[in-house]
Amino acid sequence: MRHSEFWERMDHHLGEGYARVWADTQTMADLDGRTALEALEAGVPPKQVWRAVHARLELPASER
Repeated sequence: MRHSEFWERMDHHLGEGYARVWADTQTMADLDGRTALEALEAGVPPKQVWRAVHARLELPASER
């Protein structure tokens, strides 16, 4: 998964206006207490970050 696909999925599920705010404010245990944005900036692969977001948002398996 590329960063662009990650952000497309975030925009789809949270809306363009809120996706980046959410990614910058919600910490996740699956990302060692980092936000999605912090994890991406630290070099965590977007697919791994998406899995953490997916679990946190409790999205259906079909959205994985």
